[in-house]
Order: sequence, then C-alpha cells, then structure tokens
Amino acid sequence: MAVDNQTKSFEAEVRARGPLPRHVAIIMDGNGRWARMRHLPRIAGHTASRETVRRVVRCSVRVGIPALTLYTFSQENWKRPRLEVGALMKLLEDVLVSEFLELDDNNIRLTWMGSIEFLPSSTREKLLRTAERLSSNSGMVLNLALSYGGRREIVDAARTLAQEIASGSVRADEVDESTFARYLYRPELPEPDLLIRTSGEKRISNFLLWQLAYTELYFTDVLWPDFAEEDLLRALREFQNRERRFGGT
Repeated sequence: MAVDNQTKSFEAEVRARGPLPRHVAIIMDGNGRWARMRHLPRIAGHTASRETVRRVVRCSVRVGIPALTLYTFSQENWKRPRLEVGALMKLLEDVLVSEFLELDDNNIRLTWMGSIEFLPSSTREKLLRTAERLSSNSGMVLNLALSYGGRREIVDAARTLAQEIASGSVRADEVDESTFARYLYRPELPEPDLLIRTSGEKRISNFLLWQLAYTELYFTDVLWPDFAEEDLLRALREFQNRERRFGGT
C-alpha cells in the first residue's frame, strides 16, 4: 500500500526530531468493541485488525524502530469462548503464512514470548517454523506475546534462577536486578521505552510487568482496527516530548 505525502512528511518529522524508542510495546485493544459498533461478530474485529498490524509494522520499519512487541494473545484470553479462541488461532496461522514474504523482504526477525506449549500444535508449528526461517534477518525484531502473562514470566524466571542457585551454578548473594532480568523470556531485547494501549483503557493488563518499570505510557481512545500510521507517529512524537529522568533530577 502506497504511503501518502502527508504521512511521509509526518514520518520524516518524527525521524528528524529524535530520539526514537529502541523498543515499542503495544496492547492491541478494542477489536470486540469495533465489531459490536458495526453489528458484526467479534471475530470480524480481529480480522480487521490484521491490516492494522501490517500498517504498524511497515511504519515502524520505515521510521527505524529496532524492536516492536505486540500483545497478541494473553493467558487470560484462553477464558474466551472456544469458537473465538479457535478463530484467533486460525487467523494467527494465516498471518504467519501470508505475511512471511513481506517480513523477509523487510529484513524483519520474528520472535515470541509466552507459554506457547498451550497453543494448538498447528499454530505452534507455524510460529516456530516462521521464526526459524526469519532468524538470520538483522532488521527490526517483531516480538509476539502469545499465551503470555507478566506474572507467569516472573514466576518462571524465579523458578529457573532458584534451580540454578540450588545446583550451585549461581550464588544467591550474586543475584541482583540485572542477574534476574537474564532469566526473563526475551532478555536480549531492550526494555520498552514506549507502551501504547488503544481503545481508551488505562491499565497494563499483566503485560511486561518487570520490563515496564520506566516505560513511557501512551493511551489513546482509538480502537485497534482504526489505529492508523498517523496514530503511531503521534505516539512517537509524544514520546519525544517527554523528559525521561529514570528517578533522577
């Protein structure tokens, strides 16, 4: 899809102003409400959001964001109706297959975080296969949080660290924050500089609880299927206007 001149100008402005976030995380919220407002089934909102993801990924690459994490499916989402969950898994499989070539052409590396052992086997296989095929790319990292919970991530990290202490691989008196962070799901990624949540909700919903300690939070009323490139650019510009002190003066 061609980018209009107004969007190109906005992108150029954002790139020129700097600095840009090293890592943007997004809670993609509002699909159900978008569908309900149009008297459509909920899955129609999820299907419409596919184009939004494409827009956001393309814009992030053009602007120069090194890492983008999308809260794709939470642990709590397993409580949704079985038919909706099945449709979401099928949609994810279709996206992994259909978007592979564009991800590869844009030098994007795909990673994931979460308890993917709970995913259907066909979904898990397509995810792992696509991530492996893109693993040698060196551009933006697209990280999908799947069957993910922030508390579960911290518990998993604590359990693994405790096992290593018990085995003598790590000494308890050596453990500090940086040591603990190495046991999180994606320690190679920088902590998010910017979190975006759509649809007007103002909470983080068990997402990246450790990593968001000093993240700038940006909330917008725009529903995720309506979230446009200009909305992402507004969030980036707002980030550039913030003064980040990390507890200092």
